[in-house]
Amino acid sequence: MKTQRFVAASALFGATLLSLPAATVTISADKPGAQVNPAMWGLFFEDINFGADGGLYAELVKNRSFEFPQSLMGWSVPGDRAGTTRAAVETDASASVGGRHFLRLEAAGSTAAIENEGFRGIGVVAGDTYDFSVSIRTSSPVALRVELVAPSGAVIGTARLAQLPKQWAKQTASLVGTLTEPRAHLRLTLEGQGSADLDHVSLFPRKTWKHRPGGLRADMVQALDDFGPGFLRFPGGCIVEGAKLDLRYEWKKTLGPVDDRPLLLNRWNVEFKHRPTPDYFQSFGLGFFEYFQLCEDIGAEPLPILNCGMACQFNSGELAPLDKLEPYIQDALDLIEFANGPVTSTWGAKRAALGHPAPFDMKLLGVGNEQWGPQYIERFARFAEVLKAKHPEIALVGASGPSPDDERFKFLWPKLRELRADIVDEHCYAKPEWFLDNAHRYDTYDRNGPKVFMGEYAAQSQATATPDNRNTWLCALSEAAYMTGMERNADVVRMASYAPLFSNVDAWQWTPDLIWVDNLRVLKTTNYHVQRLFARNRGDRVLPVKLGDLTPDEEKRLYASSTYDEGSGEVIVKLVNATGKKSTATVDLSGVRQIYPGTITVMQSNNPDAANTFDAPNSVVPQTLSFSPASQKFDVTLPADSFTVLRLGVSR
Repeated sequence: MKTQRFVAASALFGATLLSLPAATVTISADKPGAQVNPAMWGLFFEDINFGADGGLYAELVKNRSFEFPQSLMGWSVPGDRAGTTRAAVETDASASVGGRHFLRLEAAGSTAAIENEGFRGIGVVAGDTYDFSVSIRTSSPVALRVELVAPSGAVIGTARLAQLPKQWAKQTASLVGTLTEPRAHLRLTLEGQGSADLDHVSLFPRKTWKHRPGGLRADMVQALDDFGPGFLRFPGGCIVEGAKLDLRYEWKKTLGPVDDRPLLLNRWNVEFKHRPTPDYFQSFGLGFFEYFQLCEDIGAEPLPILNCGMACQFNSGELAPLDKLEPYIQDALDLIEFANGPVTSTWGAKRAALGHPAPFDMKLLGVGNEQWGPQYIERFARFAEVLKAKHPEIALVGASGPSPDDERFKFLWPKLRELRADIVDEHCYAKPEWFLDNAHRYDTYDRNGPKVFMGEYAAQSQATATPDNRNTWLCALSEAAYMTGMERNADVVRMASYAPLFSNVDAWQWTPDLIWVDNLRVLKTTNYHVQRLFARNRGDRVLPVKLGDLTPDEEKRLYASSTYDEGSGEVIVKLVNATGKKSTATVDLSGVRQIYPGTITVMQSNNPDAANTFDAPNSVVPQTLSFSPASQKFDVTLPADSFTVLRLGVSR
């Protein structure tokens, strides 16, 4: 966001339009109320839309260990080598520690070749280095040429491995891209007559986040870091549950050497007929250790969600019997020890062995994702009984189903209140009108019961789960309005996160999403910018806000919240004008003795269907200007369909 002098843009943001009646926004700056949770605005990660493999996890080779059910999925023999190449997946328990399959590549002539298509292509940047590795053995005097190949057939990066080992061993090489290309392939060419066995074929950009080998995609993590999240929920989402229990997410299987982590069918592989993704699997290269490490990197509290003995109720709804819940509960106990235990404990020692002897200081744990009904309450009660006895310092998050107001929701809330759940996870995917109409939802919530985690929400431009949904400005604006209601009620709403987080533009199952990516670029949606403005302008204490002198339109569609930042001594005011008309607000910071120059940040579009795209990434983005009101009572022009954030230093 750029900052300019206020006087240069007063006609746009700060001028008083005396011809319009002014709404009043009275903020009691001398009466700070509830404390705002420092981790209030966060992020929700799920491996949907190629969010992990093909996304945040920077591995560029798909089906690198030939463990997909269709063992050569993602691999193909180039047309000009079909007559001289034999490529077959063989089974051999000694092939590697973690897998049963390997590729036998055999040349009938002088060469044989095979290509990997990557995740809808491989993104290559000119001048960047890419690190290749493979487990390989051969009994023939052959070499392996490694190439990055553009769709035109041009070679845009190359390396060569000679003197290949006779027994399984890892070999490495580096390639430098000579051309920027989003849809390259990886070609492996066997030079010489004979054969070689290959397993764990891998290619990573060297420029991963913090330059960790085998790490995360740097530009995607940078977008998370820029957000300033208070927490990061992981690993989902329905991915936690699995369509069946044997397909659930099991955190312990995501630790240790990447090659030893078992492949699992991704739940979103076959979920939607309108977006089939038969090549969508979980390699768990982004596992629980990497997750905790990422939280630490970006300053976010970890919020892991664990399976409670229930498969997804939208699928099989399979249940673990109540008398067989012990392994699920033990997984939760072991996760707490892995995150927080001393190095002398069993799981604390495992964490230390992975390179992190210090605890991760986990404070939150979700029991189940989006479950409902008596079966869930029975299982939550068993978890809560054990976890509260052994770890009262961990706040437990319970589920309230997939809807914010249906019969499932109405059944769960009082039950979770009886069980003294610390936090209740609410979900809502609805049209923008729902968010605009429900901005006062939490005004009447019981202040003495469990707190609220609005764990999944996103305005739907068309209808929930339709592929026609878009990240429009109207959706983002309606979410901003709803967020003012959550902020005003920060004594009840402790956390909130938009969902889903990531989406690959070429391989998505669900839309809208907060951040879109392709193989080389990251697109921040209008929704992202709204969410970020709340996260970066959180404040520490809620200030009372009263709206007055409203027109009929403003009564329905003008929203406000305010907080006080104790560190900077600033009052933060958020104003949403969703009336469709330009309006003026007279802001009165009552109880303020002196006011100092600050800033005004505005997001606005006259087109409710406007959206940021890869071709026009800045269609609707925040603009920040200097702002210098003369006194504690001043006028602010609110453009039609706009979200405004004021930051002003005060003395009280």
